[in-house]
Amino acid sequence: MQFSSSHKPDKQDCYYLLLDSESPAAKEGQRRHEELWHKQASEVASQKHTDLPGVSLQRKKPRFNKYALTGAILASTNSILLGYDIGVMSGAILYIRDNLNITSIQVEVLVGSLNVCSLIGSLAAGKTSDCIGRRYTIVLAAATFLLGALLMGLAPSFLFLMAGRVVSGIGVGYSLMIAPVYTTEISPAMTRGFLSSLPEVFINFGILLGYISNYALSGLPEHINWRLMLGLAALPAIAVAFGVIAMPESPRWLVMKGRFADAKQALIKTSDSVEEAEFRLNEMTRTIADLGHAASSNNWQGQGVWKELLLRPSRPLRRILIAAIGVNFFMQASGNDAVVYYSPEVFKDAGINSKKQLVGVTVIMGIAKTSFVLISALYLDHFGRRPLLMLGSTGMAVSLAVLGLGSKYLDQSDIKPAWAIALCVIAVCAAVSFFSIGLGPITWVYSSEIFPTKFRAQGSSLAISVNRLVSGIVAMSFLSISRAVTFGGMFFILSGITAVGTVFFYFFLPETKGKSLEDIGLLFEDKAHDNHTLDRPITLI
Repeated sequence: MQFSSSHKPDKQDCYYLLLDSESPAAKEGQRRHEELWHKQASEVASQKHTDLPGVSLQRKKPRFNKYALTGAILASTNSILLGYDIGVMSGAILYIRDNLNITSIQVEVLVGSLNVCSLIGSLAAGKTSDCIGRRYTIVLAAATFLLGALLMGLAPSFLFLMAGRVVSGIGVGYSLMIAPVYTTEISPAMTRGFLSSLPEVFINFGILLGYISNYALSGLPEHINWRLMLGLAALPAIAVAFGVIAMPESPRWLVMKGRFADAKQALIKTSDSVEEAEFRLNEMTRTIADLGHAASSNNWQGQGVWKELLLRPSRPLRRILIAAIGVNFFMQASGNDAVVYYSPEVFKDAGINSKKQLVGVTVIMGIAKTSFVLISALYLDHFGRRPLLMLGSTGMAVSLAVLGLGSKYLDQSDIKPAWAIALCVIAVCAAVSFFSIGLGPITWVYSSEIFPTKFRAQGSSLAISVNRLVSGIVAMSFLSISRAVTFGGMFFILSGITAVGTVFFYFFLPETKGKSLEDIGLLFEDKAHDNHTLDRPITLI
């Protein structure tokens, strides 16, 4: 019988049995293997569990670990790709429509197809990341988007362009799922809000880059400018592929695979001390052991998770699913992506006719979005998730209602006064800014941190798939519905949906600020259990 290990042995290493048979001997070997995993996990969880210096939340001021920050930035760089596509497509579509002579329905399909196809990537990303790890899933996402960007940049026809959108959409789906999950799993509790919101920061930075690209390239001939706008998205994908070399693997994924020594090394790099790293490792192994990790360590690939999530979830897990799917649903049902995609169409309907002016106004909108998402990210760990989420969604609902009023007035007016046009521009900027304060960053943070380790990848995958599906539906129907009920009517609908979302957040999303990933699960337990267990001090994980 053969034994294998991926690193040199020390006191915490595991050796794994390589069994290829379903014979009784093989089953007996697997049973012993599982016992070994649980024994190892128990030994790790029992080490130095109390009185470790520097790990209590009450005694430690939050500060950024450089290694965790670097890993979060590199993982979040993938998110620039989605942001850039959203921003650049809003301007590029003006030239694509004229150059390829496509209809409004084709415009909707072209814009929305990326979001619908990203559903495929986000669904597949959970299982993929459980199999090959978080790091290599990030590389896969970047490589897929690179191929899609090249196809779009070289597209000679609408069908070729659609093929590029499909491939890019799959890459976007992978990226949207894996970046916040990876960042959440490497981050200490007291800085997790900021680090996990970096994907949204990079999405907004990408949107701004897309707007700037539109403005800078708009003077080129129509058959060249939009191809350059779309093809430039390949550059961030190349940077991610090279940057992954410097990133640590997720310690929680390593623990699920039974690679305790590797997990400890990753934690040492992303913690402020060896003692804190050991404490975090203890918490992870104890929690995973409590979940009933029955897979055979190194052979664990997330099997059985979908069945437990969808067919027989426990009551706490069901509450987590409702919270994660709900916040992702309302993030996109609020219409933010559609407003960004079609903002030139909205401004054109309001009375701004110059293409250069249309693109210039979107640059202002991009600056507003990026500025406010940075403010939100910096204060997310100070004020908490709920206050910023409630503020952002309430402000967005009001802004969309004001935008609806302004659009209705302009639609019924023969003379379009400057004050009404300015009101619409300000309302759009306010709506996307409030989105950047609340729903934008907090959706990624919240949906990636509330799932238990065993379910995190595939649970986040499911929630983000709902996100992508709703985004695609809204993007592909926005213009059609707006033609039926006017832009003003559409914005009133979106305002109402956002108001309903605000009520949902108030009742179904508990505060997670400052809690370890292992402690967050207690928030979704029954009330009697909550009252008994949440009194203990919060620990820094």
